[in-house]
Amino acid sequence: MRHHVLPLLLLLVPTACRTPLAYTLPDVDKWEKMTLSFPGPATSEAAEENPFTAYRLEVTFTNEEHSLTVPGFYAADGNAAQSGAESGNVWQVRFRPDLEGEWTYAGELRKGDKRIEKYSGAFFVGAARPGETGRLVRGHPRYLRWAETADYFLKTGVDSPENLLGYADFDGTYRHSDTFRDGESKTEGLHTYAPHLADFGRKGTTWKNGKGKGLLGGLDYLAGAGVNSIYFLTLNINGDGKDVWPYVNHEVYDRFDVSKLDQWEIVFDHADSLGMMLHFVLNETENETLLDGGETGPERQLYFRELVARFGHHRAVTWNLGEENGPNDWSESWQDTRQQRDVIAWFAENDPYHNYVVLHTHPGEEALAQIYEPLLGNQELGGLALQLGDPFSANAATRRWIDRSAEVGAPWIMTVDEVGPWWRGIDPDDAVPNNQDSLRALTLWGSMLAGGAGVEWYFGAKSPHNDLNLEDWRSRDRAYRWSAHAREFFEDHLPFWEMEGRNDLTESATNFCFAKEGEVYVVYSSFGQPASLDLSGTVGEYTVQWYNPREGGELQDYGELVRAEDGRVELVPPGEGDWVSLLRRREVAKRPGSR
Repeated sequence: MRHHVLPLLLLLVPTACRTPLAYTLPDVDKWEKMTLSFPGPATSEAAEENPFTAYRLEVTFTNEEHSLTVPGFYAADGNAAQSGAESGNVWQVRFRPDLEGEWTYAGELRKGDKRIEKYSGAFFVGAARPGETGRLVRGHPRYLRWAETADYFLKTGVDSPENLLGYADFDGTYRHSDTFRDGESKTEGLHTYAPHLADFGRKGTTWKNGKGKGLLGGLDYLAGAGVNSIYFLTLNINGDGKDVWPYVNHEVYDRFDVSKLDQWEIVFDHADSLGMMLHFVLNETENETLLDGGETGPERQLYFRELVARFGHHRAVTWNLGEENGPNDWSESWQDTRQQRDVIAWFAENDPYHNYVVLHTHPGEEALAQIYEPLLGNQELGGLALQLGDPFSANAATRRWIDRSAEVGAPWIMTVDEVGPWWRGIDPDDAVPNNQDSLRALTLWGSMLAGGAGVEWYFGAKSPHNDLNLEDWRSRDRAYRWSAHAREFFEDHLPFWEMEGRNDLTESATNFCFAKEGEVYVVYSSFGQPASLDLSGTVGEYTVQWYNPREGGELQDYGELVRAEDGRVELVPPGEGDWVSLLRRREVAKRPGSR
């Protein structure tokens, strides 16, 4: 029998006052969220002595030689999501253990240079539960991997609405201005997501007697449609939506709204339970210099620290420096390259989980070159969140920046996280004319067959259910499902982590090739026309199977074989529309083994 204490979800008192409990089951499973609550000074969000700047909680978790020091946060009464409390004496830390066995923790609450409280304890971590993926970590030059299963992660997500958190059910949430730029996205009121109330499942946790069902139901719907990533701003003061910030109001940048942030956490927990990546976009182009004039000074560090402390523990986190971050020819100020490097360095030094850090910027090759080129070689920048004004350039842009970053020894992961033009994005399912077929072929498959790690779809300013006013995600139901088909094809049939873009092996500019030369090839026929593949220099016979990217499903096998000795072979799709051909050398013509 193991003897240890049970700190999970309990209000902890100093160690000297605690009696160890004999317990036969683990306190928590590997990768399971822990929230430890500690007593500290009684204070409030509005206290004259600001609790967010006067105090600092850090807790070090240790398992033998492995340790992580995790920032904590002021939690009011410890149950603020439900109570709406603004005051109390509870301080908390959130943690997900990444190893089984005995853990200890040691925490300090400091006021300036003086330690005013000390906490310690121990707990036992059991094996990961069946189906547990663990955290997303960098495990490949081009892809993230789940730490527990070692499976690779491909993203098929939604980019809209960017003001996802401008939600009426959150405490302290309002629009600070109803002034919108002419011709661009506009919205009235806060989000309610009322069309998704009926999608809310029994597993969701609400707050304040049933609030949150619209947003939680929307996430349930999206997960069921194959979406595995959501993009959202955490600070849009003076931006497009003007309705999202973590503070008590839009004019104060050093006091946080504890109950609102606890309610955000309920939503993030729910998305996490559905296997979704949380894509935190830290500011907009309009406000990237709002804090400290763009420097990583006291305001910005306080903001980042609160986000890391409260949300950094989640399994799948992306920290994005900001929407359209960097120089442009129309705003009054922006973060320059040095300031971007400082933000990247801050996360590398202060996020104990080393979550994925990306940069999103303005569209067009000139803008990409101006902003990305000075950062080439930065080992702490995980990847690029590409915005493409021309969505049909996805294959070339993805391949270009994969190659350029690899050439300097610091490869970046590439995802397409916004497709233009700004006024259109991806059309709703019922729009006429409709660009979904072209975006599926040339953006989604184009990017992934260049080695990209996935997409998130942006809903244009002049579309119904756009980037600010979306209430019903069903407007693009068809697009989520064919996006998921692409992901499933890669996961089920390809050793994609061993493959690379090889358009040189096919002849058409609108067909794409992805290959592990001599073993497996994917050729995408974007518009249903015959494609060719050059097998020169390889040996043996190859099976040819077909996949319908519009409908998904099983591979279609007509018994086709081609021989390497024939050199360039022709691949004729079995029907109209875009098709995927999968060629595998007969000796290895089987599903790849475990990843």
